[in-house]
Amino acid sequence: MLFVWGWCRIYKKGCYLASEATFYRVLRAAGQQQHRGRSQRPRRYAAPTTHAAKAPNQVWSWDITYLPSPIRGKYYYLYLIEDIYSRKAVGWEVYEMESGEKAAALLQRSVIGEQCLHEPLVLHSDNGAPMKSVTLLSKMYELGITPSRGRPRVSNHNPYSESLFRTLKYCPQWPQDGFASLDAARLWVRDFMRWYNNDHRHSRIRFVTPAERHRGLDHQILAKRHELYELAREKRPERWSRETRNWEPIGTVLLNPDREQDVEKKAA
Repeated sequence: MLFVWGWCRIYKKGCYLASEATFYRVLRAAGQQQHRGRSQRPRRYAAPTTHAAKAPNQVWSWDITYLPSPIRGKYYYLYLIEDIYSRKAVGWEVYEMESGEKAAALLQRSVIGEQCLHEPLVLHSDNGAPMKSVTLLSKMYELGITPSRGRPRVSNHNPYSESLFRTLKYCPQWPQDGFASLDAARLWVRDFMRWYNNDHRHSRIRFVTPAERHRGLDHQILAKRHELYELAREKRPERWSRETRNWEPIGTVLLNPDREQDVEKKAA
């Protein structure tokens, strides 16, 4: 702050010696650009590792969200594991508490259910207590799973799970008054996941269902859609002022892309 006041005072006198960047450069060269005061020095966090999913069961994302009850302050907890390539929910359960032990059990059931035991798999999460529990980390090591986490206090480093939670909580069937019991919550989530995986046409994967993409059926489905659109355009070309909708299958899905990769992805 003293330095800022200094060059501001010089400017106020109508004297321009150099730019602010030059002042800072001279101070650094003289060893005067140091953290001062009693406040904690700002921390620098390394950028999270980028992971690429080129097929199902290569990168999963998981998180926990609250499910409300009619009693204020009482919640149930939805544990959810999602495949980021296909957007399929590969594992879920509802409990009355957050627990690393329950998360580890769900992870093992999901791996067995997807038949990808000891296959190269990355599991991404935020930095919550269950996600960092020794029990869960031990189970991941046992199953041959690589852990991945977002940076602390960064809200968009687990976007796939957050997007699915939003779809869940904003669907028309969402109970506005909360879930009457644990069994009621489990039954509702079971029905939702059945619909989401098998009937929901997901906009981020060219409007095929997560289950279709997970089974590799999206290429065939999208090829037929492209053919249908081209035939419609041939019959009535005056209706088409631009190219038809892009029905090319989504390729590689990136988790935590760097800035250049993110720009390329949005431009594609």
